Amino acid sequence: MQGVIKAYDPETRLGVVVRDTDLAEFDLAPNALEGSVFRMLRQGQRVLFDLVEGQATRLRLGSEVDMGTPSFLTAAGDSEHA
Repeated sequence: MQGVIKAYDPETRLGVVVRDTDLAEFDLAPNALEGSVFRMLRQGQRVLFDLVEGQATRLRLGSEVDMGTPSFLTAAGDSEHA
């Protein structure tokens, strides 16, 4: 799933992610950052995540293709930018 970090407290490691498709909010699981490149999250940061028992876990970076960013899709089809 794709979403955006709504809030994150690095001291408590508590946070909330908002899913792109329906704007549903999910608490971060206590182990959400384990094994990821993230050491900290910032509000508005785009992430890919899984849901386990209603909590967001296994946070990871998505590539532009994963995120479906329109500007990337346009540039990818444009040979001048290759």
